[in-house]
Amino acid sequence: MAKEKNASGENCNLEHGNRRGNNAASGGIYGLAFVGALIYFIQHADTFWIGVLGFFKALVWPAIVIYKVLEFFNL
Repeated sequence: MAKEKNASGENCNLEHGNRRGNNAASGGIYGLAFVGALIYFIQHADTFWIGVLGFFKALVWPAIVIYKVLEFFNL
């Protein structure tokens, strides 16, 4: 079993994924992209309900982008 000491000197078990913060940057990037998409969709909304639809579009746009990229590369 692989063990490693963290900054406070405690042993960490690397096999069970006890490392934290490895994906923190991707969460920040997703958050900024969500806010940008939300602002874009709301600015271009003509009615309140189109603005609500824009909110939901901003939530799912990464899945749509990945789908289109995979479709483009025929994967």
